[in-house]
Amino acid sequence: MSAAMSPVRLFRVVMMTAILTALAAPAMAQATPDTENGRYTLAPMNGGFVRLDTRTGVISHCTDKGHGWACYALPDERTAFDTEIGRLQSENEKLRTQLAAREPASADKTQEALPKADSLKPDEPKVTPKAGEPKTADGNHNRIEIPLPSDQDMDRMMSFVERAWRRLIDMAARVQRDVSGKI
Repeated sequence: MSAAMSPVRLFRVVMMTAILTALAAPAMAQATPDTENGRYTLAPMNGGFVRLDTRTGVISHCTDKGHGWACYALPDERTAFDTEIGRLQSENEKLRTQLAAREPASADKTQEALPKADSLKPDEPKVTPKAGEPKTADGNHNRIEIPLPSDQDMDRMMSFVERAWRRLIDMAARVQRDVSGKI
């Protein structure tokens, strides 16, 4: 036999390669994730990925176990929330019907608002303020009056706030330099 392959043998090798490629293509297509058409959204997570199926809403945690990637569906808390909401709504409705079935308030109770003044206290005599005292609407002398700050007080307050702001900015800059030096 010669070192070159015969045309028949070369034809067989080419045909076998074409057949194997044709058979392997669907299997390889199934192994690739369906992210190209937007069905899955992947987000990195420590130890793997979180995969969201945008068609069904199922969330899975995908990890590499050493022999290949495996995705396990995470428990759906939404169904638990919906169940609890339904239970609370039915309980609320039951309590409303029980409350409506109760007898109305007894005759000795009133539905009117209580007076604002204390009815047990004796009326205090009205006192007219002296000439130097400020007048009040209720005549109460235990009132606290807070004067407005002067310009000097405002300047002191503004300088304090400005110093505190500059310290905060300096501290943030130091932290940023420390962090950028470590990276």
